[in-house]
Amino acid sequence: MAQKQQEEEKVRLDKWLWAARFYKTRALAKAAIESGKVHHRGERCKPGKEPHVGDEFQIRTGFDEKTIVVQALSIVRRGAPEAQALYTETEASIAKRENAAAMRKAGATGMTTYGKPSKKQRRDLFKFRGSGNDD
Repeated sequence: MAQKQQEEEKVRLDKWLWAARFYKTRALAKAAIESGKVHHRGERCKPGKEPHVGDEFQIRTGFDEKTIVVQALSIVRRGAPEAQALYTETEASIAKRENAAAMRKAGATGMTTYGKPSKKQRRDLFKFRGSGNDD
């Protein structure tokens, strides 16, 4: 009986990330771990790593990087409220993500200095330079 209890507590990292709803499928979780988007103590992880309660992971998804602390283990994917109970995000991580989102939002309205300008940017350039179509 004690051995069965120990086996139930062993959880693969890719399965836990899927159960905690960081990734939609276990295959995506495994691919993210293998590509170096999940770190533990500053080092890359392997999909078979066993997370423990209290472990801290850095997870990169899209533009965001979250630092989370494992609160509970599960291999069953449930609803979002139950999945959010499996981890807590650190205060520093929340502040960093909100700051990065604000910076992206502020920078998104300006014109880019690289690549081909869009149609609207071209019109604005023509208007600014005074070279309209009234020649």
